[in-house]
Order: sequence, then C-alpha cells, then structure tokens
Amino acid sequence: MLMKCAVLDDYQHAATRFADWGSLGEQVELTVFTDHLTGEDAVAERLAGFDVVVLMRERTPFPASLLVRLPRLKLLVTTGMRNASIDVEAARNQGVTVCGTASNSSPPAELTWALILGLARHLVPEATALRDRGPWQHTVGTDLHGATLGLLGLGKIGSQVARVGTAFGMDVLAWSSNLTAERAEATGARLAASKEELLAEADVVSVHLVLSDRTRGLIGAEDLALMKPTAHLINTSRAAIVDQAALLEALMQGRIAGAGLDVFEEEPLPGSSPFRDLPNVLATPHLGYVTERNYATFFPQVVEDIQGFLAGAPLRML
Repeated sequence: MLMKCAVLDDYQHAATRFADWGSLGEQVELTVFTDHLTGEDAVAERLAGFDVVVLMRERTPFPASLLVRLPRLKLLVTTGMRNASIDVEAARNQGVTVCGTASNSSPPAELTWALILGLARHLVPEATALRDRGPWQHTVGTDLHGATLGLLGLGKIGSQVARVGTAFGMDVLAWSSNLTAERAEATGARLAASKEELLAEADVVSVHLVLSDRTRGLIGAEDLALMKPTAHLINTSRAAIVDQAALLEALMQGRIAGAGLDVFEEEPLPGSSPFRDLPNVLATPHLGYVTERNYATFFPQVVEDIQGFLAGAPLRML
C-alpha cells in the first residue's frame, strides 16, 4: 500500500539534500513543505491525507487535539529523541508510532559561545558600522578572562560550554536542582550554593536546562533583578524557562546589559516582537541545532525510521 509522507517546516530545503529518500522505493510518496503553518486548523487540513509525518524538532506542535483530527496518521517521526511539543501518550493511544533520531550536542554549545562573544565584543554593531562606512571603533568590548560564567544546567551542552569558559580563563559557576559538587568539578566548574547566588555573581548567565513543569518560568522578574546591571543572559535552551515579559522589561529598562537569544515562545518570531529591535539583544532564529552535521544525522535516520516501520520493526521509538 502506498504511504504518503509529509516533511514539515523544511525551511532550508534540507530533507532531500541530506538523505536518500529514493531508498524507500515506490512504497512512499514524499511531499516536503518548506513553509510554516500557524493554527491547528490549517495544520489538520494540510495533513489529513498523510500516513507519515516528519517533524523538524518542535517547529509544529502535535498535541492530542491535533492527533485526533488525523485518523489516517500511522507514523510520526521527529528529529532528535526528545520533542516536548508531541503528546506521545496520546499518539500511542491512537495507534500512532512515534520515532526519533540521534542528534549532536556540540552545535548548541558552539552557538552559545557565538552569542556570548558577539555580545561581549559588540560584533554586530561594529561589523555593521564597518560595512556601512560608519564610525571606526565606536564601542569598548567586555573582557571574558577573569569574568564569572554562570551556567543554569550542566548536562551535555552545559558541560561543553563550561569547558570553553575555563579555557577562556573564566570562573565557571554552575547550578541545577540535582547538580553535585563532584559533577561540577569534573567540568572545571564550581557548584553554586543556590540559583540566586549564581545569578548575583555571574557576569554571563547561560541557560542549559530541559523545559519541564519544574523549570518553566524558573527565571522570573525577581531573579533577573538579582543580576548585575553589566551582566548578559544567554538562552539557547527554551524560551519558557525565562519569563519573557520580565526579560523584556529588564532589557528595555537597562537593568541587565543585554541578552543573546536563540529561542522564543512563538516561532517564527512575529515581526512585531520587541526582541527584534532592542539594541541590547543579539537574536538568532533558533539555529542551535541547525548545522550540516546534525542534518546529516537527522534526515538519513528519518528515512531509516520509515524503513523500519514499513518492515514491521520500528527504530528509535519514543
């Protein structure tokens, strides 16, 4: 039986560039969508005729309310082995198999440092001024050597960020609810006594936590008020970990020096969002995982997942 497969949100036309979909033969008819739909009605209408749907990370949510509107759906494949936007239990109850792929933790750690360095040395305004024949050297950079890097979360990504901070000669401070002093020391960091201590001491605060009920809104207005007025906040994890209204207010009032942001509550970020225009924000469009190495992992394994499902032996089930 012919299986109709939809790939969603392929902004860079990458799905067919990084994988051999022809290996699926004539069993699968592929349709790649490079745009993004907002609103459950539009998504449900588009996907009504598909048996397989491939999701690029969390670009399109798949709650129970959407799944029930897709009775033809048999297989849902997400890039990565964690996708908080999928109601996996509801999918299973509906008889939908959910599979994932491997992913690499280095790209988000690398982007974290791109944001830190970009803010510290004012790379965007200086590069823009040079290109536009503007003032020569109109800012003064911030030193990282000797400064304190505060990491909220010290997992795979946070640990890599910590090691780079140590190489730069920074004092690395880390905290999460279950972090031990021994684990912190293994990455060259020291354990903060509390979240509050970390926020008060750090010159750069970087978020590397998984979004959960426990971490949602973890950094609120009172927490941001603890930060130094010269400090920067970096978030390449999930926007909802930081109260977005409180962050916006702190940035607009200059209570913190700036923010490097790769994640937002609504993506793509609306054109009217103040985060697009604030001079003390260095923002990127959720590029943390967007690298050739990751895509060369994602899409071939997506094809493998579909092959496994067709053979009756699903791979990498969530």
